[in-house]
Amino acid sequence: MTTSTEVPAMRERLLDVDGKKIFVAEAGEGAPVLLLHGGGPGASGVSNYSRNITELAKEFRVVVPDLPGYGRSGKGVDLADPFGALASGIRGVLDQLNLEKAHFVGNSYGGACALRLALDTPQRVDRMVLMGPGGIGTTRALPTPGLNSLLNYYTGDGPSRPKLEKFIRDYLVFNAARIPDSIIDARYQDSIAPEVVAAPPLRRPTSLRALWKMDFTRDKRLDRLAVPTLVLWGAEDKVNRPSGGRMLAGRMPDCDLYEVANTGHWVQWERAELFNRLCADFLAGRR
Repeated sequence: MTTSTEVPAMRERLLDVDGKKIFVAEAGEGAPVLLLHGGGPGASGVSNYSRNITELAKEFRVVVPDLPGYGRSGKGVDLADPFGALASGIRGVLDQLNLEKAHFVGNSYGGACALRLALDTPQRVDRMVLMGPGGIGTTRALPTPGLNSLLNYYTGDGPSRPKLEKFIRDYLVFNAARIPDSIIDARYQDSIAPEVVAAPPLRRPTSLRALWKMDFTRDKRLDRLAVPTLVLWGAEDKVNRPSGGRMLAGRMPDCDLYEVANTGHWVQWERAELFNRLCADFLAGRR
């Protein structure tokens, strides 16, 4: 297994999903796997999985969308039900690609999207890998410092490179020295695109009803969601609490949990070799 950040040449297209544009990049052949990125400022699909696409594409058809509101996809997300809107958009991607079902890999915000999609339409999900997914116990405790940093990026004095660097180095990863300045520079530039600043894709819920919709621990369907699931959670995650992994493993009927030592919120980047191996084996049924 390699951890190269050299992404292979990818097939790119802009899909029309219910009148909104969703950008997708593809590599490889085989069983389809959708990689859903996190919700941090300036995030996008290919950049989020830059250390994973090459390896996974050796065995799978890897489909990497920019989630609605991010990257080259259309901007704006329904704040009354953000996870539901994301799931609907990605389900539309399946339809546009003529995929009846697929594997899903979701990091943070993307993990919440994958989980909501599986709860709403389990027949569309083959296997699922979740890394520190959002929406786990969000109404049962105060937000973590990392999540507050993320949600405050566009508020107050507005977005800035120092704010983004603090979020990435202090909260996103365990070993800040491993993050090159080039990643922060690129994400900062993407985060200040005028259309993104006008409609930030990740914001605090606008109502108590919206907040409750974003907490999967209150969804009784979780107890009977039989989709085979692997949860990977950094033991030092400062954005979403690692206790969420144990909750998922305890409630979902077919859920394995791997808690990764000395790792923060970005398991697929910090521990790419381990992630690539575990992910490929699980999705291929080599469990």
